[in-house]
Amino acid sequence: MQNILQGRVVVVTGGAGGIGRGIAEAVLEEGGRVALLDLGKDRAAEAAAAIGKGVLGIETDVTDAASLEHAFEKIVAECGGLWGLVNNAGVVRMGPAEKITDAGLDLEFAVNVRGVLLASQAAARRFGTAGGAIVNVASNAGKVGYRNMAGYNATKAAVINLTRSLALEWAEKGINVNAVCPGGVATDMLKTVADFITGGDAKASDELYGVMFPQQLGRHVQPVEVGRIIAFLLSDAAKIIRGQSINIDGGDTPY
Repeated sequence: MQNILQGRVVVVTGGAGGIGRGIAEAVLEEGGRVALLDLGKDRAAEAAAAIGKGVLGIETDVTDAASLEHAFEKIVAECGGLWGLVNNAGVVRMGPAEKITDAGLDLEFAVNVRGVLLASQAAARRFGTAGGAIVNVASNAGKVGYRNMAGYNATKAAVINLTRSLALEWAEKGINVNAVCPGGVATDMLKTVADFITGGDAKASDELYGVMFPQQLGRHVQPVEVGRIIAFLLSDAAKIIRGQSINIDGGDTPY
């Protein structure tokens, strides 16, 4: 690939996290411009400054339509337009299914599903006449399901279905929508899973985390590797790929 996003503005939600930064780095590699959205005072700005010159960071709550509207208005005003959106923001609440609380489940669906829809709506209203592209970060958990993550699994399955729905409805607007399903990525979220499984034993958690990678690959997937697949899906080269949820987990998920 050679500058396949040259000059195009891409918004990344959850941009201060590991995968978010990897996405930003990959978009920059391909000549794009990046706006990072993240919750928490200064997180987005600090991540933007760390990634490189010209990256915009905006504090945003993806569960709040007004917050998203403000962020997208600012991005279009400062960058002159919008081409792509990556819905990367996500949360997980670990625990057995029988102990899932209303508050925990509501949070997971608010961020992982409603946030995807709200951000997609905000982006779709601002894409130009040439259209645009959206990539949703789902998870192999949405296809396979894992213990102690029933709520998270369900939200990612919802994102997979929402991706197909948006791709179908928005094709006539020139908007291409796809999703990726990562697994085994070297992130704080994966470490959180290891911490839960080992009951907070730091040494055991580190050891478990160290082997929580795709066996065919023999190592963790790196965030920027996820980002490079997403950068391709945002480009014109991927226009024949539509409504798909693509596994990028080193071969762990067979369908």
